[in-house]
Amino acid sequence: MALDISKVAIVLSVFLLPIVTYLYVTKGQAKIHKKDAGPLPPPTEITNIFIHPIKSCHGLTVNKAKLLPTGLDLDRQWMWVTYPDYEFLTIRNLSNMTLIHPTYDADADTITVTAPAPDSIDQKLQFSIPAHPSPSWLVENTEKVDATIWGKSTAAYSYSTSLTGPFNDFFGKEVRLVYKSPFSDSPRALASNGAKDVLGREARTCFPDLMPILVGCESSIDELNTRLKAAEDITIDVRRFRPNILVSGNKPWDEDRWKTLQITPKSGSTEKPFVLDVTQRCARCQVPNVNPETAEKHQRQPWNTLMKYRRVDEGITYKPCFGMLCVPRGEGGMIEVGMKMEVTEVTADHRYIAGF
Repeated sequence: MALDISKVAIVLSVFLLPIVTYLYVTKGQAKIHKKDAGPLPPPTEITNIFIHPIKSCHGLTVNKAKLLPTGLDLDRQWMWVTYPDYEFLTIRNLSNMTLIHPTYDADADTITVTAPAPDSIDQKLQFSIPAHPSPSWLVENTEKVDATIWGKSTAAYSYSTSLTGPFNDFFGKEVRLVYKSPFSDSPRALASNGAKDVLGREARTCFPDLMPILVGCESSIDELNTRLKAAEDITIDVRRFRPNILVSGNKPWDEDRWKTLQITPKSGSTEKPFVLDVTQRCARCQVPNVNPETAEKHQRQPWNTLMKYRRVDEGITYKPCFGMLCVPRGEGGMIEVGMKMEVTEVTADHRYIAGF
């Protein structure tokens, strides 16, 4: 009988010991992995806010902007498309799109769009549109279409060529300007790390590539510029990376760890703190090589330098990363330069999920 019990004990140990060991080691690794994210960084401050009304065109520097679930108000709510297929146009292969300058008149609540006229030194192409068009205005001046961005269609309003027609000359082909309201009845759902099954809730945007908000750090652009100065005696403006919110930051590239951000309104404000969920690092193409003021594209920088040390995301190792993509939580409110931003959660598990 004692021998049988011993045999049972041996058999049980053979089967159970690996399981117990696995659970113990896994639990220990989980604790270690969690610690790898490190401590919360100290609070930082918003130093600049940027809005890009028309996708791939020149941006605006503002002191404050309204944060919506879809991103900053007026940010990438318009987009140039080809005609008749309504395929989006991008600075990636049309660098001179950055010479198209939208300006915002808050008093008139209008967007005025200007660009240099072809074959002219001083003539300009120009038109103005409501910044927040009413449904009745859209009925009279646009038509509903399906625009395509990164291979997927989304409902939009196409402006009459009586407004935008002269810009055909700028592009050298027939184009249309389309608009998507942040309150659209046909929202453009987020994909990649912002998809519902990853983010944990439904979220939407207008015409950004991926996520509604991009946050960048001065500490990181400063570190990059130190390398660029040493390599080719050049420095670049952070606007090349087209962030929405710029903060002073802590250590260079410490933003790689951010998971949840909280922006605190200034003292005396009735606004509640705003929360941003950080979905992933922003994998970069060669758009930052384009000077936004001249549309000239540098053949090497900053792409070459970034490729040497910023291919840090295991989900997309063939591209370097700069900035963090975020999704607003809740209804948002007015954010301003000078507001405090706190990192309330960090992670060591950011991994880019492919797919627009």
